[in-house]
Amino acid sequence: MGENLIDLRSDTVTRPTPGMREAMATAEVGDDVYGEDPTVAALEAEVAARFGHEAALFAPSGSMANQIALQLVVPPAEELLCDADAHVVTYEIGAAAAYGGISSRTWPAVGAEIDPDVVAGMIRPDGYFAVPTRAIAVEQTHNRGGGGVIPLATLRELRRVADEHGLALHCDGARIWHAHVADRVPLAEYGALFDTMSVCLSKGLGAPVGSLVLGSAEKIERARWIRKRMGGGMRQVGILAAAGRYALDHHVERLAEDHAKAARLAEAVAPYGVLASPVRTNIVPLDLTKHPLDAKALAAAARAEGVLISVLGPRTARLVTHLDVSDAAVDRAAAALTHLLRA
Repeated sequence: MGENLIDLRSDTVTRPTPGMREAMATAEVGDDVYGEDPTVAALEAEVAARFGHEAALFAPSGSMANQIALQLVVPPAEELLCDADAHVVTYEIGAAAAYGGISSRTWPAVGAEIDPDVVAGMIRPDGYFAVPTRAIAVEQTHNRGGGGVIPLATLRELRRVADEHGLALHCDGARIWHAHVADRVPLAEYGALFDTMSVCLSKGLGAPVGSLVLGSAEKIERARWIRKRMGGGMRQVGILAAAGRYALDHHVERLAEDHAKAARLAEAVAPYGVLASPVRTNIVPLDLTKHPLDAKALAAAARAEGVLISVLGPRTARLVTHLDVSDAAVDRAAAALTHLLRA
């Protein structure tokens, strides 16, 4: 990637900081399949404690962490409810069906603006040859929902709905750190609402690899078997867990800087009628339905100006701020995008 390019495609494009590289280089390691990597064990214990869960399991990707969690709460041939834009059914290439034999049904895509009554009305009980609902999944923050934060009151109501119907509640918490910083909800308060969670270290926090599955000790013991079955058993992986621990110590509170930078980009593009929704965290969603440029044309023109953006659909694009985007880069990107949108 050229040094002069400003990469706003995703918060996964960050590179380890010098301090993170030092932590990786000096990490104590062991064979994690044998449960002998002390750095992995320390990371798992720390993340579980932060969210108030009994245990956690390190996984190489957020998709694997989500799919392990879903298999913990939905038996084969039974049903998961989630929204139509959820990562677990949009960007995980059918893994719930392919690996878990899980049937999925979705409510209309509304990002973080979930109506618990709508979800409750979709639940199917056992009997009458209908596929029974076993779990509800939500995404915090919501990627295709423009980085929206699901309100705590909504999550509590979904917990009530799940309890009333005997269902599990899963959180795809890939960017839950952003929600925590934006709304100041304690991580343990989020954790108390969910039976299972996945949390990511490479989105926003700047680690090169890794997510964790959270749940009860019994669930996480089973999760180890599922991870191995899916090819996720790892050996001296403490060098990666060390990056995650460094990220937790140094990169959580600084997410507020990314939110401020995203707000500046949103302010720059808003006059051109392309801002899809208010910006709460580090994602700036663009709706180009009424603009002469479509998403691919804008992305190509922006690249020529030294700015990389994501194309999510024919008329949908996205800007994401992160650890490697400086204030000066935000100014340059804003100038380039306003020039293109004005034309």
